Amino acid sequence: MEILVLQHADVEHPGSFRSMLEDDGHSWTPIELDKGEKIPSMDGFDALWVLGGPMDVWQEDQHPWLKEEKAFIREAVADKGVPYLGLCLGHQLLAEALGGKVEPSKTPEIGVMPVQLTEAGATGVLFDGLPETFDALQWHSAEVTQMPEGGRVLATSPDCAVQAMAWQTRAFSFQFHLEVEAETFDNWAQIPEYAQALEQALGADGAKQMKQDCADSIKQFETMAERVYINWLQATSRT
Repeated sequence: MEILVLQHADVEHPGSFRSMLEDDGHSWTPIELDKGEKIPSMDGFDALWVLGGPMDVWQEDQHPWLKEEKAFIREAVADKGVPYLGLCLGHQLLAEALGGKVEPSKTPEIGVMPVQLTEAGATGVLFDGLPETFDALQWHSAEVTQMPEGGRVLATSPDCAVQAMAWQTRAFSFQFHLEVEAETFDNWAQIPEYAQALEQALGADGAKQMKQDCADSIKQFETMAERVYINWLQATSRT
């Protein structure tokens, strides 16, 4: 499988999914939109992954490429039926590209926090093998507030109603992160927007605790990420 990966920060890459893709013989091509790289045609690619980033979906004035990216996602997913995986910002972009709505979070989620599967999530393919409640890394101050028509909520939390989403049979996304690696926290904490959100949410000493929480959960994250990766491959190959 050849996967086109849209990135919005060089350190916010597919994380632990990279080794899984390599082990299975899949390849992925990153396009760094925040550095001015242009989105190529989907010709020659079998799937589209859209990752996280510090910008917000409505910041088209500051990041004009967001408008093109949303149109590209809509064409790929809605018109061409390309298998899709969206993480964090990629989750929000999918929702908005398909007619949903994203707004600032009333309560930003920063830290290792619990996620609860809905009935659709617990009985569906993407989270098969995961517990109905599990901890995941959260680092977001915006959220999906209106689902696109035809979307299904797969997971939720007290402060974010749409933690994971499916649209039709080949597009999946989630607000949280499972692709965490040992260096993920340190890398992301260097991004000014993330550092500011972290301090606002957890205080000056919060970074130390959050880093420890990530380290304590790293094996669990890896196990769940691998399961979701396998499930995504199975789900998107069925149609």
